Amino acid sequence: MAAVGAGGSTAAAGPGALSAGALEPGTASAAHRRLKYISLAVLVVQNASLILSIRYARTLPGDRFFATTAVVMAEVLKGLTCLLLLFAQKRGNVKHLVLFLHEAVLVQYVDTLKLAVPSLIYTLQNNLQYVAISNLPAATFQVTYQLKILTTALFSVLMLNRSLSRLQWASLLLLFTGVAIVQAQQASGGGPRPLDQNPGAGLAAVVASCLSSGFAGVYFEKILKGSSGSVWLRNLQLGLFGTALGLVGLWWAEGTAVATRGFFFGYTPAVWGVVLNQAFGGLLVAVVVKYADNILKGFATSLSIVLSTVASIRLFGFHVDPLFALGAGLVIGAVYLYSLPRGAAKAIASASASASGPCVHQQPPGQPPPPQLSSHHGDLITESFLPKLLTKVKGS
Repeated sequence: MAAVGAGGSTAAAGPGALSAGALEPGTASAAHRRLKYISLAVLVVQNASLILSIRYARTLPGDRFFATTAVVMAEVLKGLTCLLLLFAQKRGNVKHLVLFLHEAVLVQYVDTLKLAVPSLIYTLQNNLQYVAISNLPAATFQVTYQLKILTTALFSVLMLNRSLSRLQWASLLLLFTGVAIVQAQQASGGGPRPLDQNPGAGLAAVVASCLSSGFAGVYFEKILKGSSGSVWLRNLQLGLFGTALGLVGLWWAEGTAVATRGFFFGYTPAVWGVVLNQAFGGLLVAVVVKYADNILKGFATSLSIVLSTVASIRLFGFHVDPLFALGAGLVIGAVYLYSLPRGAAKAIASASASASGPCVHQQPPGQPPPPQLSSHHGDLITESFLPKLLTKVKGS
């Protein structure tokens, strides 16, 4: 779901931004720093906690819950939350809310139907995450899942005609290398493995999830450019499709078992924690992500990998060997390099070039500068980094 409003959302320029501007410069700067640190903490905790909580819930002894029901429940709770927020925006006027939803959802049905494709892919992606995390250690999944940066970048180049700097291409190669090393470590049998785990199925699920994440994020960005829908409206529309499609997937994959044992079979407090994390974690990130720049988001992703690894050692007896440490280190470095602003990337490239001789790649006189990877369209932040945070609000 959209983490920031498409085109006409007021979420990114709300009262907080206005009040900050009215403060003294020193006070405003201190408040902004606090917000950045809070944003960093929220991003790290949300990135790591969802993966760890799913892994924990799926490996508990006893009856195992149906993953498809958890996906549906998360969509229902997310949609209801967005409906309540829209109700609050209309100052509790039911008539105004009904008229607004009738106009936005039914009258403008073409815009609503456009969201069916990303909603289908997001629903598939959420189910694939359960398969992947059930068959891979949490730390291995967290590292491998950063391939979504690579897929989003490639889809951005193909579908949006984006250009990537040389440093970004190099960081993507570094990212792929790091993930390959981690998977080689996993294939070689690093550490004890439960009998019911299938690393091959886990790897296939996480790769498919990364591909769907990259395509859906870029497609979602492309169709919503110029749209005037608010963040909560887009979340509600995605939630409607997500609930319907999730029910179809439930019936297709586990319909008989759910009908026999019940929708909430195997639900424990840990499972409800997963559902609530999926439902509200992404919405919370949507609120704070506007205070986080690219470097901060890259740093948050790197910290979440470290946190997931440390927690996996404590909770699941995960064994970190030199091969995993090397691969994870390459991924962390690649995420940081990819998230650098283009100006900083050019500075690094210039510094590297000055060490070996004069730079021979210069902008020809009179030629316009190359297009930037990051641009803003209204309140829609169109960056390929961390697509799940920027172009949707989904549990990751």
